[in-house]
Amino acid sequence: MKQFGIVLTALLISGLSFAQLEVSLSTGYAVGSAGMKLGETVNLSETENAYGSYGEGANVQLRGTYYFNESFGVDLGLGYLHGTDQTVSEVNVPNREVDAVARARAFGASTSIVYKFTNNIYGRFGALLKLGGKTEAVVYDKSVLSQAEADAFGIPLGSYSETNYKEDFHGHFPLGFVGALGYKFNLNDNLNLFVEAEYYGISLKR
Repeated sequence: MKQFGIVLTALLISGLSFAQLEVSLSTGYAVGSAGMKLGETVNLSETENAYGSYGEGANVQLRGTYYFNESFGVDLGLGYLHGTDQTVSEVNVPNREVDAVARARAFGASTSIVYKFTNNIYGRFGALLKLGGKTEAVVYDKSVLSQAEADAFGIPLGSYSETNYKEDFHGHFPLGFVGALGYKFNLNDNLNLFVEAEYYGISLKR
């Protein structure tokens, strides 16, 4: 089981309000709130753990919010995460070079309860579900052949093998938590601008 938590900051949303219904489109960037060990970096002098989160990266969301009264509502959202490269293995030693990264490409949905503290400040919390996607591994591996290997293949000493490949991993469909706090700017009767900080945590299983 792998877990990650994400914080979304400076998220700008343009929303259209129709009576008790709000429709919004947003984009933002997620950063890891608590990195986990994803791999290692190795050279001649040391070996270091590489920490990160597969939830880090750019995202876009489409949400609809329906208010039952002036304070309470329910929110349904669909989103896509374009994760940044996370180091899985980085090796730089004589006769061997490895550069392996992994990144998330995921679609998700969320449903939340929304509460307005004031006409401008609101909060929401609820459940997050992965709908689909993958973790994509991209690997480069270069290995210089030894004298015995070079002689066996009848090639000059110093020859090397080089491998490039991609591999996709598809996990289970986990359930997570989402919470947010935001501020709404009223531009006119039907158009609002939001600034929102969002946290979500989800447990991943392969």
